[in-house]
Order: sequence, then structure tokens, then C-alpha cells
Amino acid sequence: MREIVLDTETTGFDPEKGDRIVEIGAVELINHMPTGRTYHQYINPERGMPDEAFGVHGIGPDLLSSPRPPKDGEVTLKDKPVFKKVGQAFLDFIGSDSKLVIHNAAFDMKFLNAELRWMNLPMISYDRAFDTLALARKKFPGSPATLDALCRRFGIDNSNRTLHGALLDSEILAEVYLELLGGRQPDFGLADTYVGSGGTAGGEEWRPRPRPNPLPSRITEQEAAAHSAFIDKLGDGALWKKLSS
Repeated sequence: MREIVLDTETTGFDPEKGDRIVEIGAVELINHMPTGRTYHQYINPERGMPDEAFGVHGIGPDLLSSPRPPKDGEVTLKDKPVFKKVGQAFLDFIGSDSKLVIHNAAFDMKFLNAELRWMNLPMISYDRAFDTLALARKKFPGSPATLDALCRRFGIDNSNRTLHGALLDSEILAEVYLELLGGRQPDFGLADTYVGSGGTAGGEEWRPRPRPNPLPSRITEQEAAAHSAFIDKLGDGALWKKLSS
């Protein structure tokens, strides 16, 4: 089962009012396990960057109403590709039927589909989106369900998350998602197979058998004698005597 955990950063809240995507990050899971494959792209939104949005993600100081050079760690956007240059590569990464795991899915989906529609590419069915925000609210009614709050609940390290970032948030969300599902399988999905008598998967179902050569006793003669003396003091009704008789 292939799933894509993804996140976007934008210039605002509404693509129909001119807001655009400025960053996409995505992480691939197979059978709920990260594969190491990721997608990450900064995007030139072809418009200015509102101060409010910049305060959330810190992307695009060169697009502020008073443009300025980037500080350490800040990303400029004028030198990045526009969405129509990367939209197909994004669709190729997510594939045609993989589940999309998104925190507050309605927000990201409306932006992705708006961008895809504007360049006449196939839009993504909302049926593919799995909303972790809705799941968190269902599991923990009345409790905060932000990504930071869920990290605190599950003990997930988000110390690097001083600002929102699409790829970092996707990686964190992948961990949160697995916890919301009940945590990682301790056997990493190997429960579907078993070890046969020959030591390989399949074949006769494995059962524990006696050791061909029993392990030698680790009790010294002095320890055995001390134990026997202790049991003798307990009298004839001692449980140890009944078990050893």
C-alpha cells in the first residue's frame, strides 16, 4: 500500500482570490513505513508575499512589499520555477491512486487543484485525501489538534520546526499519522509471514521445540545447598517441596 504524506505552504488562504502555492513537500510511505523517497519543490508564485504569510513560513523575502535580501536559512522565490514547470513532476510523484495523507486536507487540496486547473492538468480527486486533522479531532475530542499539539501528545521531536516548512512538516506528519493509527507495528509488517522449520518464510508453521542440548545449570553447588537448607526451614507444607516432589 503506497501513501503520500504531503504539505504545502502558500501566500494566503484562498487561491480564488489570487493566493498561490510557494512550497510543496511530500514523503512516500509503503505499508505505513517511510521509504526514503521524498518530493520537495519551492515555487515562484508570480505575485508578492504578504507579511502575514511570510511570518508563518519565512519564505520569499524577495517578494515582500519591501523586498530584502534573505537572511541565513531564508529561501528566495524569484529564482524558483513557476508551478507550470513542476506540476507534472509533482503528479508523477504522487501517482494516480496513492492515498494522500494531509493535515487539514481541504486547504491543501483546494490549492493543488486550483494550480492544476490553471495549467489544464488533471485535478486530484478529493476521495484520495485522508485528513489527519479530522482523525485527531475524532480521537481526541476537545483537545488541540494542531501538528505541534499532536507532536507533544505523542512525544515526537519537532524542535526544528521554528517555522512552517512543507517537507519538514510532511516528515513530522508521517510520524503523527502512524501514531494516530495506533503506532508502528512492532514487527514492521512481518506478521503476514512466518518462519518455517527450515528458517525461511512459509512452509510449516513454526512452533517452539525443546533444545537438542539443554543449557547447563548456572547454579553452583554452594547455591544449591543453601537453597535446600532454606526450603527445609519452611516445613513439610512448603510450596517448593510440593513442586519438586
